[in-house]
Amino acid sequence: MHLFQDYNLKVKKTFNATNTEEVLTVSEAGNLLGLSKDQMKLYVDKNKLTKVPINRSVHRYLLLKEEIDKIVKT
Repeated sequence: MHLFQDYNLKVKKTFNATNTEEVLTVSEAGNLLGLSKDQMKLYVDKNKLTKVPINRSVHRYLLLKEEIDKIVKT
């Protein structure tokens, strides 16, 4: 029996396997900063963080782990 895997996590896994940049989902980045998914989306827009688009939807995107790590360190 297959376990359900969130589409964003599947895309992240594929992206990380085929690219040199490491990415996080919006939820993962929000958890690192202590924000909900909705709060994180607002934070991304307000601070103009890089959005790595997901082809399936205009509203879905991944975030660069490097940018989130810099924010966490400060």
